[in-house]
Amino acid sequence: MNLPSYRDRRRATAPPRLPGRARNARRLSAAAAVAAMLLAGCDTGTSKASPHSSGPGVSLAPSATSSHSRSTFAPALTSAAAACTNSTKLAGWSNRRLAMLTIAVPVSETSVSDATSEVSAGAGGVLLFGSKAPSDLGSRLTTLKSHVPGHLGLLVMTDEEGGGIQRMSNLVGSLPWPAYMGAHWTPAQIQQNVTKVAKKMAAAQVNMDLAPVVDVDGRNVAPSKTNPDGWRSFSGNTTVVSKAGVAYMNGLRAGGVIPVVKHFPGLGGSNYNSDFGPARTLPWSTLQKVGIPPFTAAIKAGAPAIMVSNNIVPGLGTNPASLSPTAISSELRGKMGFKGLVVTDSLSAKAISAAGFSIPAAAVQALRSGADMVMFDLGSNVSSQTSSIATAITNAVTGGHLSRSRLIDAAGHVLAVRHVNLCS
Repeated sequence: MNLPSYRDRRRATAPPRLPGRARNARRLSAAAAVAAMLLAGCDTGTSKASPHSSGPGVSLAPSATSSHSRSTFAPALTSAAAACTNSTKLAGWSNRRLAMLTIAVPVSETSVSDATSEVSAGAGGVLLFGSKAPSDLGSRLTTLKSHVPGHLGLLVMTDEEGGGIQRMSNLVGSLPWPAYMGAHWTPAQIQQNVTKVAKKMAAAQVNMDLAPVVDVDGRNVAPSKTNPDGWRSFSGNTTVVSKAGVAYMNGLRAGGVIPVVKHFPGLGGSNYNSDFGPARTLPWSTLQKVGIPPFTAAIKAGAPAIMVSNNIVPGLGTNPASLSPTAISSELRGKMGFKGLVVTDSLSAKAISAAGFSIPAAAVQALRSGADMVMFDLGSNVSSQTSSIATAITNAVTGGHLSRSRLIDAAGHVLAVRHVNLCS
């Protein structure tokens, strides 16, 4: 049907024309209202954030009220709504609670209730250890998640890479070594097979996989004390690794599991395994050409999380990469533009202690360097180790060695990767 033109509608609804002086006064009043709206909309740093930002906000849809109502009430409402972000909410949390959110607590997959006290205290995640998951793992994890303060969710992570690095294949099905996948499967086949496994992981309440490995290492050997990669790498060809890594990552996401791309900036060709002692990667100048492209491809494809290695990178400083602001803040965050969650490799590694750091001190240094979440190995002292890490972090903030804003930013990334909005 034919609709009346804008000009016709305007004429039909316009009020009687006022004398000149009255018209001018009304124009000034309208201009003042517009100015107020513009000023309210200029509340910097409070606009809707991306899913990978440290503080996702709320969507501000236009109101369906009359123009008079919008002019009178919308500026104040818009300003109030825009003021709420995860960051502003987290600013009201204690340093201890923020610190707990940055810790992934190790626990045996056959006894996940052992982490109940840490989860109740606000731990951001749990890391499952073992090689055979119980058939009722899902219900056990559901019970564990019920203890999360505020029911804000929990990162339940494991290592399900394929080949010899699988912790719950008895529940979710087995995958071959990544080297086999890279040599024999197309990217589409990798994604399809990984999705099948991921769906079963998600059904068992495991929502994060510390995979894929996107290190470029073509050595045809099992991973060992002297070689952290071997068959864990898809290939010695950078292009193959880039495509296979993205396919694996997308397969996990399609199945409802958060992938963690590792081990930045690339362990391929490393001289040693950092779990057992000090280790060095290839020189930074070489990694930029060979090792970095798979991470760049993953970031472009929307990688939600990246793990940083404990290897020293010649050309990027003398500390392990997980404790290096140059590696994390300058390169990964700055130059590569990664805005998601940054996780450390296990701070129990001998390479960390060889660099002169205890686990709590390493946790503080990792956060200072730009990491958001720290991990350590399963042992007999998990509870005391978790408490020591949280205490070290809170003391570092109190003592001025770690900025509270950095801690809030790290906690925000943990919530963002779980799509938690504290303002909803």
